[in-house]
Amino acid sequence: MAARYGLDDLCETHDGNDALARSAVSRPLNEKVHMRTDIVPGAVFPDYELSDHTGKHRKLSELQGPDPMILVLGRGGYCPKDRRQAEGLVQLHRELEVAYCRLVTITTDNITETNEYRTGVAAHWPFLSDARRKVQKDLDIAEYTDPLHNPMIPHTIVLEPGLVIYKIYSGYWFFGRPTMEDLRQDLRAVTKKCRPDWDITTPELKTAWQQGKKELFYPYGKTYAQTLGEQD
Repeated sequence: MAARYGLDDLCETHDGNDALARSAVSRPLNEKVHMRTDIVPGAVFPDYELSDHTGKHRKLSELQGPDPMILVLGRGGYCPKDRRQAEGLVQLHRELEVAYCRLVTITTDNITETNEYRTGVAAHWPFLSDARRKVQKDLDIAEYTDPLHNPMIPHTIVLEPGLVIYKIYSGYWFFGRPTMEDLRQDLRAVTKKCRPDWDITTPELKTAWQQGKKELFYPYGKTYAQTLGEQD
């Protein structure tokens, strides 16, 4: 969860405020920035409730449902790094839909900017607006090197069902963010862990199916129509 400080990032976001840039860059390059100390793998992520890109209030637990989820905490549509990450996620999201996984983005943009950001990158998953910096303050991830925009330090968080944290990536620098292949591997591990029917070739699952124990197989006691109703 370490972040590094660089003049190129600061010049992008401070409109040429060289004094501020030099001050921030004078910090040691190996200095670490941590979010709240209890936000670690294995812990339960806070169930924030925020307005989505349409103005509707949504809770993270509602958006996740019973599935694995990728949560992106970003700066907003003004940031070229966030937009590039979102463009990659647009392609991955097509895989997430057929893999029964969820994706949510939170930024400090207002609702109008959030909707424009989502539309501009052709995304089809929920974007949440945290214009009041509720998440930023609660997690202690204010990007203090950019007082102009006052965004969150970008993070990508892979969540098991129940908002349980599996992995956290700090994305102040772009290559601190996960690649799409990193996320595939993370979701493979999470899915294997949380889906009892991951390997239906086992004798135990074959026997369970023959005994009519359908609750061990997706959609785990629900009808497919019910699962469609849970989709965002």
